Amino acid sequence: MMESSSLQVQQRPKRKPVVWSNIGVGAVLQLFEVTTLGQPFEVIKTQLAANRKDSMISALKTIYSRGGLLGFYQGLIPWAWIEASTKGGVLFLAQNEASSFFASLGFSQTVSDTAGGVFGGVAQAYTTMGFCTFMKTVEVTRDKTGAGKDMSTLQVAKEVFRTKGISGIYRGVTAVAVRQATNWGSRFGLARVTETIFKGNNKDRKLSKWEELGASVIGGALACWNQPIEVIRIEMQSQLKAADRPEKLNIISCAKYIYKKNGILGFYRGVTPRIGLGVYLTCVMVFGGDQVKELIRARKETKLDKQ
Repeated sequence: MMESSSLQVQQRPKRKPVVWSNIGVGAVLQLFEVTTLGQPFEVIKTQLAANRKDSMISALKTIYSRGGLLGFYQGLIPWAWIEASTKGGVLFLAQNEASSFFASLGFSQTVSDTAGGVFGGVAQAYTTMGFCTFMKTVEVTRDKTGAGKDMSTLQVAKEVFRTKGISGIYRGVTAVAVRQATNWGSRFGLARVTETIFKGNNKDRKLSKWEELGASVIGGALACWNQPIEVIRIEMQSQLKAADRPEKLNIISCAKYIYKKNGILGFYRGVTPRIGLGVYLTCVMVFGGDQVKELIRARKETKLDKQ
C-alpha cells in the first residue's frame, strides 16, 4: 500500500519554474484587447448597468453624445491603459503559478487552470484593478454637462481622493475581487472543459487552432453567468445620484437596492455587451495567451538545441 502511494506521489508533475515572460505577454495582450474592442464593450456595458432603464439604442445615443466615436473610449487613457498594462501581467503570472501548484498536487489540468484563474482574478483586483476600475466607471457615469464638465479625469481623481481618501478611490474593490475570481475561474475552467469535450475519447489529440479558439468563445460567453455581481459592482462605483440611494453601499445593501428598484432583471442589465466583451477578452487572453506562450517556449527550445 505504501509503495502504491509512493508511486502516485512520484507520478505527480513537478512544479514548473516561474516564467517571468508571462508578465510581459499578459500586459501586451491586455493592452491590445482594451485598445481595440474591449473598451467600447466596457463602456456600453457600464452605461446599461448604471442606467438600468435605458434601452440599448438610448445607451448608444448617450455614449455617442459624449464625444462621438471617442465616447466609446471614455476612461481608456489613462485608467484602462494603466489597468491593462498591469493586470494582464498579474493575471498571467498568478494564474500560471497557482495552476502549476495545483497540478503538482495531482489535480487535473482543468481543475488546476480553474483554480489558477480564481487566484489570478483576486490578485488582479487587490493589486492593480481597484483604483483604475473605479475611475473607469466614474468616467462613464459622472455628469459631464454641469459644473464638472470642464474637470479632467485626473482632477476628478484628485477630488475623490481629497474628499473620500483611499477608501473612496477603492470603493467597490470587494465586488471587483468577487467578479474577477469568478470571471477568470470560469473563463479558464470552461475553456478547458470545452477543449476536453472537443478531444472526445482521444485525450492526447492536439486540437486545431479553430477548436482552441472555439473553446475560448464558449468559455467567454458562459462565464457571464456572474452578471449580477458586475451590476452590483457598477452600482457601488457609479456617480449617478438618486434620492433613495443609500450613501454607503456594500455588496448586500447594493443588491437589495437594485432589486427594489428594478427587480431580478435589473441584475442582468448590460449582459449583451458583456457577453461580447467576455468572448473577445477570453479569445485574446486564453487562446491568444496559449499561442504566444507556446511560441516563446518553442523559440527557447530551438535556442537550446542550437547550443
